[in-house]
Amino acid sequence: MKFKVTYFNKTEEYEKKVKLLDLLSQDNKEYICARVNNRVRELNYEVYYDANIEFLTVKDSDATKIYEASLRYLIAMVFHRLYPELNIRFCYNVSRSVFIQFLNKKVKVDQKMVNAITDEANKLIALDLPFKRFVVTKEEAAEIYKERKLIDKLNILPYRPEKTVHLYDCEGYLNYMFSHMVPSTGYLKNFKLRLYSPGILLQYPRAECGGIIPPFDDAPIFGRTLKEVHKWAVTTGADTVSGINERIKEDGEIEFLNVCEARHNKMFVELGDRIYHDISDVRLICIAGPSSSGKTTFANRLRVELISRGIRPIRISIDDYYLPRQEAPLDEDGKPDLESIEALDIDLFNQNILDLISGDEVQLPHYDFKLGKRVPGRILKVQEDQPIIIEGIHALNERLTNLIPKHQKYKIYIAPSAQINLDNHNPISLTDLRLLRRIVRDYKFRNASAEETIGMWPSVRRGEFKWIYDTQEDADFVFNSMLSYELPVMKKYALPLLSKIDKESEYFPTAERLIRMLKYFIDMQDEWVPCNSLIREFIGGSCYEGS
Repeated sequence: MKFKVTYFNKTEEYEKKVKLLDLLSQDNKEYICARVNNRVRELNYEVYYDANIEFLTVKDSDATKIYEASLRYLIAMVFHRLYPELNIRFCYNVSRSVFIQFLNKKVKVDQKMVNAITDEANKLIALDLPFKRFVVTKEEAAEIYKERKLIDKLNILPYRPEKTVHLYDCEGYLNYMFSHMVPSTGYLKNFKLRLYSPGILLQYPRAECGGIIPPFDDAPIFGRTLKEVHKWAVTTGADTVSGINERIKEDGEIEFLNVCEARHNKMFVELGDRIYHDISDVRLICIAGPSSSGKTTFANRLRVELISRGIRPIRISIDDYYLPRQEAPLDEDGKPDLESIEALDIDLFNQNILDLISGDEVQLPHYDFKLGKRVPGRILKVQEDQPIIIEGIHALNERLTNLIPKHQKYKIYIAPSAQINLDNHNPISLTDLRLLRRIVRDYKFRNASAEETIGMWPSVRRGEFKWIYDTQEDADFVFNSMLSYELPVMKKYALPLLSKIDKESEYFPTAERLIRMLKYFIDMQDEWVPCNSLIREFIGGSCYEGS
């Protein structure tokens, strides 16, 4: 039966299956994968039906993810060849890179090792070795993992709902990256390895950087946060999906939930103590973080924490300082860019905050989103011992509060920072955690479909890279809003929404990726989740709803 294939603005007719790779010139390794009728496919995929094909480069986020997964495979293969006695784990880290952690004790990591790994990787790339995909039963996979002593892969296997397992073979080296792969090692020429004690950083091309490797930008505060997160996760057995599942099954849902919440409670106590001991100077408490970090619930809980110490903070909404809709800056698509700091009346905000701190009575504005403009709001006067809490994506930006001396500001950065792996070679994306939160919340409170949320996510991410991430290193305190039990709880809310996305939708590849990650978690009920938990901001039932 004949079928038509459309690609590169031309349509051709075929009678037999055609491999995507065969539609490209033999030496063209610019293209990483393709969307076939909106489904992301490997280049080794064979088309046998009418199809619209879009070949993707690392300038596309779907292709970047495949490139990065394939690169992890390559580096793991290099370690297997050069240092078979070493056990490594990949996790996401500073400067949009992957950190190679050594699980063995007393490993000497130096530039000589980095050079050796780089040289061997480049040799394998030059050989252009194919990645051969094959399928085995779960029982066969278990035997392979046992034989190779891959305990981490063996542990996750029982939670795989399918009866089969995909593996990739490259010159006898077997691995599975929970992802599509490039056809061969020759596609992976662009990478950088950097010594970053006590491990190594792996940098790779990023879609948001136009398909190039971004310049290295160290972030010691963020790095320390991730280190603390990992230490806590290992201590509680929550550093892997299988570990989280086992904690829930062995310790019970209530105990595991309370352990996670206790960690948040401890952080609130520590933060409250810090502000209390510095309260004579602190007049402005600034809270910022990327989308779906839990900023609103956090601000409410911090306020309660301070009240318990005799401090009576006042909250002011930055959203009330939006410029009239017709004056808002436009984004690259010509739409109002509400993520931009230029969408705010910076001068008015600065002046109002300064006047309040000076003890003056101030008529605050209120932004009426229906009218698209500001109207008069409450009249406010604060006492000398009352700090002002502001919360929003620009709260740490000095331009917003440049009239206030730095010593009078206490800056807090909040984001969910997880160090959870499916297995040692497959970390879970920090960004995907927030996207899941946003999908669940937008449907619950804004009646928005998962497709709508996924559709706007690239714009949200552009705003975060432009306005938020650079400010975290100026923070006085970093609050990790991740709760290790949240994905088992979120699963029952997110899966139905993601499953509604049609396979023909342009957003299906993202939905498919999120489903592929969620399915490994066991279900956990939410009846015991406290009403003041940060996760309630997304699943509902928060005691702060409407505040």
